[in-house]
Amino acid sequence: MTIVKIENVRVLDPIAKTDQVQTVYIEQGKFVAETADVTETIDGQGKWLMPTMVDLCARLREPGQQQHGTLKSEGRAARENGILHVFTPPDSKPIVQDNGALIHGLVEKAMLDGGIYLEVIGAQTQGLKGNQPANMAGLKKGGCSAVSNANAPFADDDVVLRTLEYAAGLGMTVVFYAEEPQIAKDGCVHEGFIASRQGLPMIPALAETVAIAKYLLMVEATKVRAHFGLLSCGASVELIRIAKEKGLPVTCDVAMHQLHLTDALIDGFNSLAHVRPPLRSEQDKQLLRQGLKDGVIDVICTHHEPLSSSAKLAPFAETLPGFTAFDTYVPFGIQLIDEGLFTPLEWVEKVTLSAAKVAHMIERWKDESGWVLVDPALQWEVAKESILSQGKNTPLLGQNVKGKVIKVFIS
Repeated sequence: MTIVKIENVRVLDPIAKTDQVQTVYIEQGKFVAETADVTETIDGQGKWLMPTMVDLCARLREPGQQQHGTLKSEGRAARENGILHVFTPPDSKPIVQDNGALIHGLVEKAMLDGGIYLEVIGAQTQGLKGNQPANMAGLKKGGCSAVSNANAPFADDDVVLRTLEYAAGLGMTVVFYAEEPQIAKDGCVHEGFIASRQGLPMIPALAETVAIAKYLLMVEATKVRAHFGLLSCGASVELIRIAKEKGLPVTCDVAMHQLHLTDALIDGFNSLAHVRPPLRSEQDKQLLRQGLKDGVIDVICTHHEPLSSSAKLAPFAETLPGFTAFDTYVPFGIQLIDEGLFTPLEWVEKVTLSAAKVAHMIERWKDESGWVLVDPALQWEVAKESILSQGKNTPLLGQNVKGKVIKVFIS
């Protein structure tokens, strides 16, 4: 039996809605009553204690893309950075997320190899080909509570409608990563001055907003529960605001990096700044922040996408998009607090309880979550050696950041 005593630590509890300095005792990831049977004592002065986080969008790359990351490497990176529940989109290669039986095996492997609770978003169409609805009843039986077509296009809007009706009948959530392919075409960066100057193919904000507007009309018609992931445009926030005011069953999230980084980073063809949806303008960034502050945006996710070094070596437009994001998630959160967007407790709620609510897993999260000890003042350099993820693909390489998870208490 291991009981850890943490003295004078600032406990940020979004369930009790309390923020106070106290001494706590933890056994197997849970608070216990004061006892003399302490095996370890930690000085928590200046530290924060918060629940383990829930990430609504991360790609772990296994199965099929182990050159970029594995359930073991990315599970460990998530866990050590305080993220215990991880939702992954259904676009692994090969695609196994349209088979309920295979999904069950993937979830077990994630716990055995990486020590995390993997939450698989099922495929919305067979093989993500966009032609026929997937066997959603089988996916639900296999443990999926949500489906998505990830970034794959639909053959036509009739297929979308049929899948939404199917999901609504089963009480499943449909997750949209909204982008209109006829507008985005072969683009790779935000439509703006820097992209124009560099001659890079562009993805206008309209590619996202047109898709969101269309899908919202379908949500209204079918009454399906919908979640819009990875918002990147200020206009998207306004569309979601209107939908919520109308009472539609809609939630949304934003990737942490969209709250901090802009398309200025692509200057000089910096392929480490290549991500999809792309980094947008400063105005978009500020509107996303305001949408989060106002509660229109429900959750912050990592949008973790580890990549091997070779994936970023081609000319910009030919490189694979994605950031490794588990390791910088907490420092970016601390920065939001330092810049006055949130109090510490408000930020904690956005990455824990709010995410569990959106995922309709509050009771499960309460049962399975542990606690995370954070040093909000610890300064460290983002370097290949300090990143736990197998992927080192971040535009923050070489920068000094503040805030780090220093210990995780999980059963």
